Amino acid sequence: MDLVSALQLSLAQLVGPSAIFYALLAIGLNLHFGYTGLLNFGQIGFALLGGYGVGIMAVKHDWPLWAGSLVGIIAAGVLALVLGLPTLRLRADYLAIVTIAASEILRLVFRSTSTTSVTGSTNGLYGYAGGFYSQSPFDNGKTYSFFGVKFQGSDLWSMLIGWSIVAVLCLLVFLLVRSPWGRVLKAVREDEDAARSVGKNAYSFKMQALVLGGCVGGVAGVFNALQTQSVNPDFYSTAQTFFAYGALILGGAATVFGPVVGAMLFWFLLTIPDVLLRQAVSADYIDLTQQQVGAVRYVLLGLAIALLMVFRPQGILGNKREVQLDAK
Repeated sequence: MDLVSALQLSLAQLVGPSAIFYALLAIGLNLHFGYTGLLNFGQIGFALLGGYGVGIMAVKHDWPLWAGSLVGIIAAGVLALVLGLPTLRLRADYLAIVTIAASEILRLVFRSTSTTSVTGSTNGLYGYAGGFYSQSPFDNGKTYSFFGVKFQGSDLWSMLIGWSIVAVLCLLVFLLVRSPWGRVLKAVREDEDAARSVGKNAYSFKMQALVLGGCVGGVAGVFNALQTQSVNPDFYSTAQTFFAYGALILGGAATVFGPVVGAMLFWFLLTIPDVLLRQAVSADYIDLTQQQVGAVRYVLLGLAIALLMVFRPQGILGNKREVQLDAK
């Protein structure tokens, strides 16, 4: 078993584009669940609109990538507004049901053959991000090595842009949650009736948080669409939202850097058992198929998260009081 190789591959995933995508999804969820107590189970739906906003505008209308990105982010915000209008005055479970249903409906609509002329159906859209990579200072076809950890030049460029976006959003969250607006969000999360009793419009604040977090989800979709140079409806499955929740739980909800640390650890803990198990299978140490290895790594990660919930329910960076919210 080559432990050094396994560690190098896992470290590449620790800071790679996948970690960035889930960090962005989790930052949006943190605004919803961590700071406001909103149960959004359809975050991937906002990412779908963000990604397809870029793809459709670039491929079908020949718009520049920055304009398509704005369209995708605005579409995600509009979706959040539409979903929030009928649900935010009700219990938390209504929002959870509506968001998960909406994200799945969008995925099925975008993969339908009736939308082929716009969305590409099951084939999706691809080959539109050349302008993004043409700006890269790295040789996109070259492999760069840092202490044995290898990255393609194209990945380094997307990582540079992606982590810059993550840093800006973390700064934005830091400033927002320490402002009067952020303190009202926490008051609404912990006791909505008490917030109303002092004249705060809880519905308005929840709507603002839902739209803002949805737009961050749209940013995640834009980043993924540019990084992979493609959008495919089958990628935007409900499981992606729960992976983002797993990252948020690992890092700690209601913390600025919790979603980022959680996303990095999520991919590190997912990759290292995968690499070690595949090495063990190749060496005939264990009798598993390659498909079974893919399933076992999720089982191991799930056990790690379950143990974390037992011994540290607030996550790595979280405050235990912050997770004792009153979601209504």
